[in-house]
Amino acid sequence: FPGWGSQSSKVQIHHNTWLHFPGHNLRWILTFTLLFVHVCEIAEGIVSDTQMNSRHLHLFLPAIMGFVAATVSIVYYHNIETSNFPKLLLALFLYWIMAFVTKTIKLVRYCQDGVPFSQLRFCITGIMVILYGLLMAVEINVIRVRRYVFFMNPQKVKPPEDLQDLGVRFLQPFVNLLSKATYWWMNTLIISAHKKPVDLKAIGKLPIAMRALTNYVCLKEAYEEQKKKVADQPNRSPSIWLAMYSAFGRPILLSSTFRYLADLLGFAGPLCISGIVQGFQNTTNNTNTTEKDPSNSYLSSEEFLRNVYVLAVLLFLALILQRTFLQASYYVTTETGINLRGAL
Repeated sequence: FPGWGSQSSKVQIHHNTWLHFPGHNLRWILTFTLLFVHVCEIAEGIVSDTQMNSRHLHLFLPAIMGFVAATVSIVYYHNIETSNFPKLLLALFLYWIMAFVTKTIKLVRYCQDGVPFSQLRFCITGIMVILYGLLMAVEINVIRVRRYVFFMNPQKVKPPEDLQDLGVRFLQPFVNLLSKATYWWMNTLIISAHKKPVDLKAIGKLPIAMRALTNYVCLKEAYEEQKKKVADQPNRSPSIWLAMYSAFGRPILLSSTFRYLADLLGFAGPLCISGIVQGFQNTTNNTNTTEKDPSNSYLSSEEFLRNVYVLAVLLFLALILQRTFLQASYYVTTETGINLRGAL
């Protein structure tokens, strides 16, 4: 693979964070969703296994291997993208195809065996078929846009001007989705600031998109569009509010969406805690535990959510996701406010 991939165009940049493959954010979102579904599949298998008289490793061991494979795939993709070796994505594309085919065969077998849709394992398998299919579509889109496999003239890409400038050290717009959510790219600056005071030279220059002149031009163009729209209407004057919404409306809507998602996830805490308390009460009242029939190892969603350990894990994940959406909303709001003030 390294020898084959070295034939790709390697552009030298000062920051190892050049992300340019189409569908980058969609791929990360789909992979995070796939990892969460794998966690649910592992938990479902373990809960089903604990309710039987003997151990059944096939209920959760393949799911653990799938979780490891999905984690390796996103690390593999990240290194390929930052190194600009698109040909190596073919290996990942073959993996998505095989995963899609095997999960489809499993789903078809469930249908043939008459497994109802209400069973959690059937739902998890169906969701995985959809996720693997979408990841296949993302890979096909990369091949179509970059034209690097079956095409004679591959697309030539050029890194952004900011990444070619050693003075730009604010890399939030250029890092992957996980680094954006956790601000991992700031570790170098934080460590250096811990050792000695940071001056303006260490902070560096702003990216072009965040400079006042860039935002001023964006707002001015939006205001000129407003003037053209009301040119034929003598009783109306151009609206600066509509111009601001046209120029900066998208990040404002994104920030609102993040905040709504964070507020909705706030309901997960009371619901999970209530389920955990009820689970412990039922365990105390029902001292006689019943073993599950080995011939029927399927678990419904309701039975799955009665498990206190499952609810504890869901509570932990929901709180992490809530804080992530909340800080993302704060960041987008602050950044948009600064850009808007600079433009005005």
